[in-house]
Amino acid sequence: MPFQAATATPRRAMTPAAFVRGVVAAYDRYGRDPTDALGKGQVTADLVKSADGRVTAAQFETLAGHAMRELNDEALGWFSRRLPWGSYGMLCRASITAPNLEVALKRWCRHHRLLTEDVLFELLIGPETATVSIRELRDLGACREFCLVTLLRYVLGFSCWAVDSAIALREAEFPFPEPLHVSVYPTIFCKTVRFGVDCASIVFDKHYLSLPLTRSAGDLDTMLKGALRLTVLPYRRDRLLVERVRRVLRNARGRILGAEDVASELALSTRTMHRRLREESTSLRDLKEEAKLELAKQELMRGRVPIKRIAELAGFRNEKSFSRAFRTWTGASPREFRDRYR
Repeated sequence: MPFQAATATPRRAMTPAAFVRGVVAAYDRYGRDPTDALGKGQVTADLVKSADGRVTAAQFETLAGHAMRELNDEALGWFSRRLPWGSYGMLCRASITAPNLEVALKRWCRHHRLLTEDVLFELLIGPETATVSIRELRDLGACREFCLVTLLRYVLGFSCWAVDSAIALREAEFPFPEPLHVSVYPTIFCKTVRFGVDCASIVFDKHYLSLPLTRSAGDLDTMLKGALRLTVLPYRRDRLLVERVRRVLRNARGRILGAEDVASELALSTRTMHRRLREESTSLRDLKEEAKLELAKQELMRGRVPIKRIAELAGFRNEKSFSRAFRTWTGASPREFRDRYR
C-alpha cells in the first residue's frame, strides 16, 4: 500500500517527484536498475530529477508496486531489513477482526513491531482527540520524509477502509523541515500541518475510535488484490460529519457562523458539506437550531447568566426573539424553564 494523496484522482498529478526519487533510492540501495520500473510507471528521467515535478496516482501506484515486488521489500529500503511482499497484508489481517477502530489501531501499533524495530507506532487517546504517532528508533537518513509520510498514509488509509468512513484529521505533524513540495501536504493530510516537531503524528476526533469495523475476511482478500490503490480513492462519507458540525457550532458561543465559515472549519466546500449533511438526513439549519437549544438549556440550568446574555451567546439579536424561539422548542419560556429546573 504505497502513499498517495487522500483526495487525488488517478488522472491528476499530485505525488511529488521527491517520492519517486525515494523509490529510485531503494533500487540504489539494493544495487538494482530502476529503468524497468520507471518505464512501467511512464516516469521520465527528467521528471525524476525535477524539483517540483508531479506524477499521477496511477503512475506512482504502478512504479511503487513494481518496485516492491521486484525488490521484495514493501518498505522500499527504509529499514534495517527487508519487509517481504505481503508484510503489510499480514498486518491488515491481524487488525481486521477487531470490534472497533480503537482495538484495530492498538493491534496495528503492537504488531508493527514484529515487522521492524526501527520505528514505533503509538496510539494516544486524550479527552477529545486520538493521536497516532511514530517514534524513530533508528536514523532513517535521506528516506525519512518518504518513510514517515507513507507509514502514516498506510495506517490512515487502512483505518478509513476498515470503518468505511473518511477520518477527518485535525492536524498532522512531522519532525523534518518544511519541504519544497509543502503545498501537497494539505491534500495528503489536512490543512493544519506542522514541521520541525519531535515526531510524526496525525490527530483526529477520538469518537472515530468507537466506529465498528465493517469489513469481512472476504472483503480484505478483495482489497489486498488492489491494496496499492487503497489510499488513492477518497472516502467521501464521513460517519462523524454531523458530530463535527455540532462541535463547530457549540464552540461559536455567540458568533454568527455562515455556511462558508462552518465548511471552512471542516476543510470542505460549502456544496460538499450541504450534500453530505443531506445524505445524513439533516441540514446545517437544523443543526444550528439544535446547537442554540443545547447552549441555552445549559446556561439556563446553571442559573447565573442573565437571559439577555444567554440570548446573545445563542446567536439571537435580542431577548424577545430568543424567548419566542425557546418557547417553540420546549413549550416554556426561558424563565419558566429555569424556574422548573431549580
